[in-house]
Amino acid sequence: MHIPRVTIVGRPNVGKSSLFNRLVGRRVAIVEPTAGVTRDRVTSIVRHEGRAFELVDTGGLGLVDEALLKEHVEAQIGYALETADVVLFVVDGKEGRVPADDMVARRLRPLNKPTLLVANKIESHFEELAVSEWQRLGFGEPMAISAKEGFGTHDLLAAVLAALPERTEAEDQDPEAGDALRFAIVGKRNSGKSTLVNQLAGEERVIVSELPGTTRDSIDVAFDFDGRRLIAIDTAGVRKKKSLEHAIELFAHNRSNDSIRRSHVCVHMFDVREPISQVDKALAAYCVEHHKPVVLVGNKVDLAPEVDLKKWDAYIKQQLPGIDHAPVVFMSAKEGTNVEGMLDLLFELREQTRIEMPTGKLNKVLQGARDRLLPSSGGAFPKLFYGTQVGNEPLSVLVFVNEPRLFRGQYERYLAQVLRDSFGCPEVPIRIAFRRRDKVVLGEE
Repeated sequence: MHIPRVTIVGRPNVGKSSLFNRLVGRRVAIVEPTAGVTRDRVTSIVRHEGRAFELVDTGGLGLVDEALLKEHVEAQIGYALETADVVLFVVDGKEGRVPADDMVARRLRPLNKPTLLVANKIESHFEELAVSEWQRLGFGEPMAISAKEGFGTHDLLAAVLAALPERTEAEDQDPEAGDALRFAIVGKRNSGKSTLVNQLAGEERVIVSELPGTTRDSIDVAFDFDGRRLIAIDTAGVRKKKSLEHAIELFAHNRSNDSIRRSHVCVHMFDVREPISQVDKALAAYCVEHHKPVVLVGNKVDLAPEVDLKKWDAYIKQQLPGIDHAPVVFMSAKEGTNVEGMLDLLFELREQTRIEMPTGKLNKVLQGARDRLLPSSGGAFPKLFYGTQVGNEPLSVLVFVNEPRLFRGQYERYLAQVLRDSFGCPEVPIRIAFRRRDKVVLGEE
């Protein structure tokens, strides 16, 4: 049994992604007034009045895409329709009926699936009166809504629930429940991110093309591996900000950063045939800034038998010194080579971020580190008093000192490395915060 699936379809630029975001209750799909923004199937679980369903946003049917991805986009739409339990046929109620709407209607009629006709962009009483004209498409009374303003969407949700098949136990299961591991797959364009997602999902879940920049939205894909639940977040390929051509790419860039923030672990992918770029360094720096464990993945080894993997390992560590503690994995996402090894490593890293540092041992380690090396004083005498663990995922330690500025930077990195070595978490970041304390009074809490 599966959770019911509701698929949103329509010609380009009728507001499908705006409706998707409105029903989900947050910005998931990119919304921008340009045809062809959505290419992959973007999905999210919607829960309403005791029911749950998977909502699917799709690209515009009949899209003539500048990147020549029309066949790929329509294949994604075809799969979404084939597996749908309910279809939301969205039209532009403000612009009115055009031949492309009739083309979509012809595509939907043979499916013989519950279909709700949704007239979007209705923002006045006059426009609402004109909605009845859409009945000529043959899908019953159209529902007048404004996805942008929220008008009519509550009634639409009620109609969706009424059209759903009978309730199943699958609706009670939360894909993120059971402590699912979320990992963001990041990297510059054409490093193989979407190929990896499809390999993990066991289907063409996202479009794969030699054309760079194919993925724009962040796509969450839930799957099971060895009895454990994971959620892979495929992200848009990143390039330099000054090279971003328009708002769509800027949204995609920001969405990639958001994916890093909400992940437990990041998989940073590289094409082993390409040099490490400034984009790669910026992504690594962003992961460091947010204290995310990272797996460095050298991909496409099947296409580069001449690459010396030991030299490449040393090269990437030299190029990305901020995450030189991160493990390196070589694989072929296309062939599936070493993908399972990478997944095992994700769980190992997450376990490292969950270790406990007993206060007694922590302070013994800190005092030993202090005795071996003190930070440059600049005239002041640095004093490190004691520390305590204040969190995990990421591992977080609060250290009391006499002058925090003396301990930040190079000495902070030194302490983090000492703690990693001492507590069996050699491959994950440790966030250290320094707090001023003038003196320690014996017996004080």
